[in-house]
Amino acid sequence: MSTKTSIIVQARMSSSRLPGKVLMPIAGLPMLAYQIERLRRVNRANLIIVATTTQIADDPIVAFCEAEEISFIRGSEHDVLSRYHKAAQHFSVTTVVRVTSDCPLIDPQLIDDAIAAFEDGSCDYVSNTIAPTWPYGMAVEVFSTKALAEAQTESRDASEREHVTPFIYWRPGRYQVRSLTRTPDLSQHRWTVDTLEDFELVRRIFETLHPTKPDFVMEDVLALLAEHPDWEDINRHVAQKTIAPQRTINYDAP
Repeated sequence: MSTKTSIIVQARMSSSRLPGKVLMPIAGLPMLAYQIERLRRVNRANLIIVATTTQIADDPIVAFCEAEEISFIRGSEHDVLSRYHKAAQHFSVTTVVRVTSDCPLIDPQLIDDAIAAFEDGSCDYVSNTIAPTWPYGMAVEVFSTKALAEAQTESRDASEREHVTPFIYWRPGRYQVRSLTRTPDLSQHRWTVDTLEDFELVRRIFETLHPTKPDFVMEDVLALLAEHPDWEDINRHVAQKTIAPQRTINYDAP
């Protein structure tokens, strides 16, 4: 691998809807431990970095990283863009893979596919979130540190700074943006963890699949939910938060 491709996971304890969720226990292990285990199976990345904040409340995340020998960086709580830029600079990252700690079920193969799509050299940014066709909780973005540095220098918009990548994908005339979609559309599934109901669903999935198949993939989750269709009623009512302001942008599908 010629470049340093790093997965940067943003994580903090002060979630507005479910504080402390990243370290909430599932079968005796913090939720973040399961996500890191899955990220370690990504073949095309050189390093995993947890990007947390300088807040005292996030000391437990740092303690977890130190105990598990996971690279980490601490930065601004709300200016997450600057936190990513700091992480990329500190660890000499060339290509950034962005995931969030509320997506513990993220499929390693999907991340590898996104990195491969980026590495073909025809785009500046790859994501499966522009036109959502994957389950919520499978979000991945891949982009260059050059684009990240430009966003860090030029962005003045609060939404761009909080959500890291809008500066890039809101400017398809400046950056070549590639959207990863799939058929059939699975965006009706909600596997992200933002509320207690979300956590309950994810807890059931891990406690059922992980003991016998720790390397389970997205298809295994779909099969499990087909066996227990009532499980998805647990968090069906939860509304997905959106990035404001909303913008309508025409992307050229690759």
